[in-house]
Amino acid sequence: MTPTGGRLIAVTDDDWDDRVLGGDLPVLVDFWAPWCVPCTKMEPAIHELAERHADRLTVATLNVDDNPGTAGRYDVLSLPTLVLFKGGAPVERITGAAKPKRLEAAVGPHLTD
Repeated sequence: MTPTGGRLIAVTDDDWDDRVLGGDLPVLVDFWAPWCVPCTKMEPAIHELAERHADRLTVATLNVDDNPGTAGRYDVLSLPTLVLFKGGAPVERITGAAKPKRLEAAVGPHLTD
């Protein structure tokens, strides 16, 4: 998954605390792996969400194969898993493939104008 457009960034175990927990905006983290077919199918919806809410939300991707420490820290046991962090704490979690409307419904209430 290549970060492009909106506020879509790739994060790692090493920069997790600064880029996700220390962010000013809510951060939706997409825990994924290259071999995960549902992750690949969700990629367009993730990109669209990042672009639509670029000024109010950061969307981050974390490759669990390359960054197992953070995945373990948040008990990510299946893919895809998306976790929304606000103020450094997880506030929403979606496990499994989700349609764009479900993503919007989970994220929307946590965004401010």
